[in-house]
Amino acid sequence: MLPARFAPVLFGFLLSGIMSCIVTFVAALKNIGFTAQTVDAWLSAWLFGWPVAFCVVLVVAPLVRGFVNRLVKQGS
Repeated sequence: MLPARFAPVLFGFLLSGIMSCIVTFVAALKNIGFTAQTVDAWLSAWLFGWPVAFCVVLVVAPLVRGFVNRLVKQGS
């Protein structure tokens, strides 16, 4: 188990991995269809895009969290 202080980074790592996986797969299907090259193209795009997505999530998530906190009523 990781210490609780790593929770935001782990969350960003998992979220960016899942989202970039889905988005790159959909983009690969849209661009080349379901062919023999789809999995290779998707995996290549995903492995390239995941580190980018992870960095973006780490930077943007706190900003979005603050913006959301200003848009919602605190309490019940």
